[in-house]
Amino acid sequence: MQIKKLMAGISLAGLLLLGGCSNNKKADNDSDVKHVGVLQVVQHPSLDKAYKGFKKGLKEEGYVEGKNLKIDYQNAQNNQDNLKSMSEKLVNEKSDLMLGIATPAAQSLANASQDIPIVVTAVTDLKAAKLVKSDAKPGKNVTGTTDMVSIERQIKLLLSIVPKAKTVGIMYNAGESNSKIQADLATAVLKKAGVKVLIKTANSTNDVQQVTETLASKVDGIFVPTDNTFDSAADVVGKVVKEKKVPLVASSVDQVKTGGLASIGIDYELLGEQTGKMAAKILAGKAKPADMPVEKAHDMKLVVNKKMAKALGIDPKSIKAPK
Repeated sequence: MQIKKLMAGISLAGLLLLGGCSNNKKADNDSDVKHVGVLQVVQHPSLDKAYKGFKKGLKEEGYVEGKNLKIDYQNAQNNQDNLKSMSEKLVNEKSDLMLGIATPAAQSLANASQDIPIVVTAVTDLKAAKLVKSDAKPGKNVTGTTDMVSIERQIKLLLSIVPKAKTVGIMYNAGESNSKIQADLATAVLKKAGVKVLIKTANSTNDVQQVTETLASKVDGIFVPTDNTFDSAADVVGKVVKEKKVPLVASSVDQVKTGGLASIGIDYELLGEQTGKMAAKILAGKAKPADMPVEKAHDMKLVVNKKMAKALGIDPKSIKAPK
């Protein structure tokens, strides 16, 4: 009996030892996996594509989900309380790096941690959002890509489509600092061109239809900056401007594809891909956010919604990108 007990004890000890080795091996493997926390402010095509591109950029640099990369994706659905709690969650999980998609998400992550590396995308002005000290030398734990486009070119595009325009409308969510920056720039360009400006704002997607209907009945053309609220309701905007026969130029390519006429805008998937490659350098220890200049989109292109053009009685081929 004692021999059996002794043998059983030896077997148990052996199993425990093997188990310990297995756990150590797992721990070693886990240490090779990079944990990335992602916070997106709301779900709509442009931001979804930015996230898709981000993962593609990481993959191209050798970071693959399920292999050496784990992503914790959080979507706040445009709720401020969600932004705060989700940011804290990603920080508490000790992410190796965090991604903020759109200005509110980026600011929430930056407020939650001054230590964990953060990259951002779909943010118009990182300095104005107090995310970096300067675009050339961020100086903090945050860097990334800006979706700022040439507002002057967008307005020139709109005025080339409606050259006799006397009044141009601008609509956006005043609660989004990135949108206001672009709206102010557009206003200045229009006034310089001698065009009257009429501004309408929406606090949520519930207000978009009424705002668009009111504005479209009073103007010769409409400009919409990159704006999460109006991007989320692009189909609603499209129905109204088509019915009112009002040309709409937007900074977002996806807004145009869904409910606008034209844009010299950004492909958010490509912008996200740029961001992913920046993140890969940080994860590999080749760079730090403080020293990585903020990057602009590599490619800007003219996008024309041909169906919308025909519905407005405009020849799509007549729309050209101004210099």
